[in-house]
Amino acid sequence: MKVFIYILILVSSSFVIYNLTQIDYANILGEESIVGVITVVAGLCAILVLSILLVSKKIEKTLKKRS
Repeated sequence: MKVFIYILILVSSSFVIYNLTQIDYANILGEESIVGVITVVAGLCAILVLSILLVSKKIEKTLKKRS
């Protein structure tokens, strides 16, 4: 599970990096750039959720050790 989460973080990071290159920074909220902006935000949210999942798995593991 841990390896799968790291792979998903890597895929999300690659989506973020790719879409950062697709954004027209002169007109960020323009018609051509909005898809890139939305995808960057979605990728960052996915990375955040996956990081929270990793931390919660680590906390769960330490709690099981104490029991």
